[in-house]
Amino acid sequence: MLVIHSSAVVYAYKNAIKILFSLFYFILNLLEICSPYPRWASVNRGVLICDGCCGVHRSLGRHNSQVRHLSNTSWPPTQLQMVQTLYNNGANAIWEHTLLDLSSITSGKRKPNPQDKVHPNKTEFIKSKYQMLAFVHRLPCRDDDSSAAADLSKQLHSSVRTGNLETCLRLLSLGAQANYFHPEKGNTPLHIAAKAGQVCQAELLCVYGADPGAPDSTGKTPIHYARQAGHQDLADRLVEIQYELTDRLAFYLCGRKPDHKNGQHFIIPQMADRYSLELSEFAKAAKRKLQSLSDHLFEELAMDVYDEVDRRETDAVWLATQNHSTLVTETTLVPFLPVNPEYSSTRNQGRQKLARFNAHEFATLVIDILSDAKRRQQGNSVSSPKDNVEVFFKSVGSRHGSESQEIDQPDYDSVASDEDTDTDLRVGKADRAKVDLFENLLKMYNDLKVVLDYIYFLHKRLYMIFLGCYYNCL
Repeated sequence: MLVIHSSAVVYAYKNAIKILFSLFYFILNLLEICSPYPRWASVNRGVLICDGCCGVHRSLGRHNSQVRHLSNTSWPPTQLQMVQTLYNNGANAIWEHTLLDLSSITSGKRKPNPQDKVHPNKTEFIKSKYQMLAFVHRLPCRDDDSSAAADLSKQLHSSVRTGNLETCLRLLSLGAQANYFHPEKGNTPLHIAAKAGQVCQAELLCVYGADPGAPDSTGKTPIHYARQAGHQDLADRLVEIQYELTDRLAFYLCGRKPDHKNGQHFIIPQMADRYSLELSEFAKAAKRKLQSLSDHLFEELAMDVYDEVDRRETDAVWLATQNHSTLVTETTLVPFLPVNPEYSSTRNQGRQKLARFNAHEFATLVIDILSDAKRRQQGNSVSSPKDNVEVFFKSVGSRHGSESQEIDQPDYDSVASDEDTDTDLRVGKADRAKVDLFENLLKMYNDLKVVLDYIYFLHKRLYMIFLGCYYNCL
């Protein structure tokens, strides 16, 4: 009887363990669906963000927040290290400085809770935090703003020689210039960071617009500084950053990047029907207008195409990482480049038109830009410059509409209007369904947690019974 009793207890114990592990794996899968952990990063802000806030960050534009997926995007190792260092050292406090003050509590300022809805609660907060910089520490007002900016830039120039990333990010948030040329030292902050071998500082400066090819007073670039100081890996990385725009465009089309270490700086992909495109009068006219742009306008166009490539690739990553179609709504995707208030209305309209290009047309434009970038870099002659980049956009995009369409007419009124943008971000039926789904899953998780606690209690009791039966069998 004793043997039969102990076998029954062992059998019950094994079944309880199986049930425990089954519930454990079920809860793990449930947590993956409703994971509150961040899977995205804002590179220039040094913070990690979740899926819900990712769409809001992207709607602000890359000039406010440069969003990348942590695992499904190819990261330069040193850039990822820079973001992780900022995040671990509390870079988020830079953007929420005034919220840490006790006076903000009495004034009614409040950071949204994780349980709050993305739209409109978190949306308005994210806009205030990263677009308006409403919570950043402000210096006392001075009569000469240029003098204050110069002082901040000089502090940045001195700080980059150390590894204190958050101090430099704070200075940049206050208005320090990453490309500031120190009149007494005769170089820029990137020169100092390269000489000191501060890889993360160099990454941060380049994210904020520092030029790896900027010469000092003697004509040496930060790349020269890094090589002379024996930081060869940093020098190679600065070369990659210098060609980041064309590298990204080439990788978008063919999945390969140039081998800069061996002197290859450009890859010009070829399309299967490239020959027929070359013969068309439309392609020839568009290419002539592209080549006739001044270097400044060509650079602006190339940067706009770079932003469009980033938008398309990030949209593809977003769709690939979502497990349920109910999580993908019109508010989580960015259908065209957001308006940058620092650009003219003509340029913003041209940037919006890029979203209307199909894959074939956009690939043709990218190839033409890569070809002309290589030609300009090699110093070949350029035709007389045009003063309006919109001429090129109208030529390439003319098959989408009439030639007589007014240039000043915006293609996407909802983008140019702040009121319409706010309307697009309001909660719809799909968003409410998503919130209801999350709340139901959270309730299910709490119920399962109670069950697990009870199973754990039974597990301890059964284990004690099992030990008692085992010793009785001896």
